[in-house]
Amino acid sequence: MKANEIRELTTAEIEQKVKSLKEELFNLRFQLATGQLENTARIREVRKSIARMKTVVRQREVSVNN
Repeated sequence: MKANEIRELTTAEIEQKVKSLKEELFNLRFQLATGQLENTARIREVRKSIARMKTVVRQREVSVNN
């Protein structure tokens, strides 16, 4: 998901997506540990998506406080 698409979402929607991505990341790590993971690049994609979403939320917090 691109940053522009994330900015169109509400903060609550972003937080919900972060929660689901964290669950997916946990499952991906579990699959990696058990040797069942086929697409290892997905871990990186999920981590970056979480970071993008958290960045947008933080930008909103900072802009409100200024």
